[in-house]
Amino acid sequence: MNHQPLWRLAGVALLSVAALYACTINTNPSASTTDRPLSVWMADSDIERNPEGWMIDFRKTPKWEYTHGLMMTAHERVWRATGEERFFDYLKDFADFMISEDGEIRTYDPSLYNIDRVNPGKFLIGLHQETGEDKYRLAIEQLRHQMRDHPRTTEGGFWHKKVYPHQMWLDGLYMGTPFLSRYAATYGEPELYDDIIHQFRLVAKHHWNAEQQFFYHGWDESREQRWADPQTGLSELPWGRAMGWLAMAIVDVLDDLPEQHPDREVMLDIADKMARAIETHRDPESGVWWQVVNMGGREGNYLESSASTMFTYFLLKGSEQGYIDERYRALGLSAYQSVVEEFIRHNDDGTISITNVCAVAGLGGDPYREGTYDYYISEPRRADDPKAVGPFIMASLLYEDMTGAY
Repeated sequence: MNHQPLWRLAGVALLSVAALYACTINTNPSASTTDRPLSVWMADSDIERNPEGWMIDFRKTPKWEYTHGLMMTAHERVWRATGEERFFDYLKDFADFMISEDGEIRTYDPSLYNIDRVNPGKFLIGLHQETGEDKYRLAIEQLRHQMRDHPRTTEGGFWHKKVYPHQMWLDGLYMGTPFLSRYAATYGEPELYDDIIHQFRLVAKHHWNAEQQFFYHGWDESREQRWADPQTGLSELPWGRAMGWLAMAIVDVLDDLPEQHPDREVMLDIADKMARAIETHRDPESGVWWQVVNMGGREGNYLESSASTMFTYFLLKGSEQGYIDERYRALGLSAYQSVVEEFIRHNDDGTISITNVCAVAGLGGDPYREGTYDYYISEPRRADDPKAVGPFIMASLLYEDMTGAY
C-alpha cells in the first residue's frame, strides 16, 4: 500500500516555539501529556468514542450522512500521513457495513436529491483506488448519477435539497463540489471542472457582501422563503460554519483543478475574498471566530469551534499551497494555536475533546428556522461534534507538517 503523506510540504523552517507549545498545551491540569501528534490523538479519541463508524454524529442507527463522509475523509488523511493501518481499517469497515456487494448504499435514497448525501463519495474514491473493489465504484457512480440529475436554479446552481427548492446554501458547496472534483481528477471527466467553478461563481455573485466582507448563509432565487430578503433573496446573516464549509470547499477543489484551467483565477479570486473575510472577523482577543461571524461580542454570541477549525484549515492549506497570499500563513499558524487553547480539552480517560460546537443550524424546514440572530445563538452546543472534530484533525495534520510540531 502507498502510505505517502497527503501533503508533501518541503522547505518549511521548524518553529521551535510553536513546537513546544503544541507539545505541552493542556487545558486540564490533571491530564497527562502525550507524544502523539494532536491529529492522531484526536482521531484515536474519536474512534474510542465511536467504535463503529456509523455511530459518528451521535447516531443510534446507521445513516449515510455528510458527517460520516467528513470524518472518514479525516481518517483517510491521517492514514495517508502516518501509514497506521487502524485508520484505514476503520474507514473500510464503515464502508463495508454501509455498502453491499452490488454497490447499494444503506439508507441512501437518490430520489431525495439531498446534496448532503454526496459528500461521503470523496473517501469512497480513495478507497476504490486503494483496493480496486468494484462495489465502491458502483456506489460512487450512484452518487455521481444523482449530481447529473440534481435540480438547479435557473442559472445552473445546485439546489441544497429537493425539499429546499430554488435555494443555494454555502454548506452545499462543500457537500457536492469536492466529490465532483475528486471524481473528475480520478476518473477522467475534465468537463466537470467548468460546472464546479460555476457553482462558486454563483455564490460569489449572490452571497458575497463586499462592504462588510462576508458571505451570507443562504440565497433563495424564488424569494418565497420567510428567511429570504424580498429584494435580494438572501438570508439575514453570515453563519460561521456555513462560511467554513465554503472555505474548505475552495481549497479542496483547488487541489484537483488543473493548473492550466482557464478559470482557475476565478477560484483564486474567491479564495482571496474568503481569506480577507476570515482575517476581518477574527476575534482579536481569543484568536478564533464567532458563531455569528460579524457580531463578535454581542450578547448571546459565542466563540464557536467548527467555524474556527474550518477557517484554520483554509488558512493553513491555502497559504501553503499558494492559493492565498503567503502572509496568511502566520495567521493560520496563530489561529491553530488559538483553537487548541480555546477549545481542546484533555479528558481523564486519556482522550481529548473539542468543545463549544454548534450542533446544527439551517434555514426553513419544520420547525421553521428563520435565520435570525436569536435563532443562530439559540441552537444547542455540544462537544465532539464531527463538524469540528474532522476539520480539527485535518488542520492538525497541516500544522504538524508545516512546523514539525507535535
